[in-house]
Amino acid sequence: MASRPVSEQRGTATLRRARIAVGALFLTNGAIFANLLPRYPEIKTDLDLSNAVYGAAVASFSGGALVAGLTAATLIRRFYSARVAVIGTVALSAFVVAAGAAGTPLMLAAALFLAGASDSVVDVAQNAHGLRLQRRHGRSIINSLHAVWAAGAILGGLIGAGAIALGIPRGIQLSVVGVLLSAVAVVAYRYLLPGPDHDDHPAAHASAAGTRAGPRVYLILVALVLIAIAGATVEDAGSSWATLYLRDSLHTPPALAVSGYIALVGFMFVGRLLGDRLVDRFGEATVARVGGSIAAAGMGAALAFPSIATTIAGFALAGLGVATLVPAAMHGADQLPGLRPGTGLTVVTWLMRVGFFGAPLLVGLVADAAGLRAGLLAVPVAGVVAALLAGVLPRRPASVPDSVGGADARELDREHTRHD
Repeated sequence: MASRPVSEQRGTATLRRARIAVGALFLTNGAIFANLLPRYPEIKTDLDLSNAVYGAAVASFSGGALVAGLTAATLIRRFYSARVAVIGTVALSAFVVAAGAAGTPLMLAAALFLAGASDSVVDVAQNAHGLRLQRRHGRSIINSLHAVWAAGAILGGLIGAGAIALGIPRGIQLSVVGVLLSAVAVVAYRYLLPGPDHDDHPAAHASAAGTRAGPRVYLILVALVLIAIAGATVEDAGSSWATLYLRDSLHTPPALAVSGYIALVGFMFVGRLLGDRLVDRFGEATVARVGGSIAAAGMGAALAFPSIATTIAGFALAGLGVATLVPAAMHGADQLPGLRPGTGLTVVTWLMRVGFFGAPLLVGLVADAAGLRAGLLAVPVAGVVAALLAGVLPRRPASVPDSVGGADARELDREHTRHD
């Protein structure tokens, strides 16, 4: 059998290294902030914060994300996603260290605000780079990147919990981890795809042809935002309410009550690992439709027949069902014709954060009025919404060559030569 041309081999190796590098960015993004979360109770005690002041300070992270999130598309077009993601990662690490060292509530809120601003920009930049790489691969990879992010979040949480158990001061823990993860991002930069992100972007071709976004494009964008918010609502239900519901409503022992959250996150991780293969075979619309139905049926049955076992299983099915929703919505928005490259992705990511901000408030209001079991109906409702709107998602990954060869490989090789 004849060997592949050297240019094709180099192009394939370049893509492989770039995929590992962008995976490193997702890993560090998940780990950096999760590294701080186990220290929140300690910070609350050290600063002698009331519940109201503590809640306001923690909410500053989401506030910073909402304020800065819409700048991401402009920054990426101006400075390119690789540079924005790496610089933003270093900034996020620094602000997380500042939050851990804060001596007053105002300093804590300011540091978390800036950390949230950095995180929102990194989020868009790393997804833009991942979707660019997906176009180069010619098959779905975005779900596996989000799985790596989840692994990073788990790793960060374990590091924080381990440091507490070992009695390591949070300043030392956050500083050492921040420096190490920043170094990972800086090293990864060399292997990311260089140059502009949108030369091969469908939106760029549409703009060059004079295509304008009509009402239908904006309606699709709204539907994609709702799909992303549906995924965010289910994720938040697991992190904010699962343990509380199992403990207080179903009288589950504390050590077991956390199983609902673990089940949701664990099965979401599995769903994202499998998601790319399913998307390549059946298309994003079908996977999202079936996934939304699984989440609605699983959590709906758990709420209809409440027990410890059915509830844990319900959260597991909810996590599995919504695993691909957020990556699919980002991909769909990134492909919309008539919008400037990066705009659709930025809008979906920004408004999804509105969902993360508003979902716990909605569930809490319903829970106060009718009980937490009623509040958790938001989960099956989110699954139904995703299933009904799934038709707006791309049926297949972007149509690009299945491998990098010939002129494409040579051009990619030249790009990295200039980058070096």
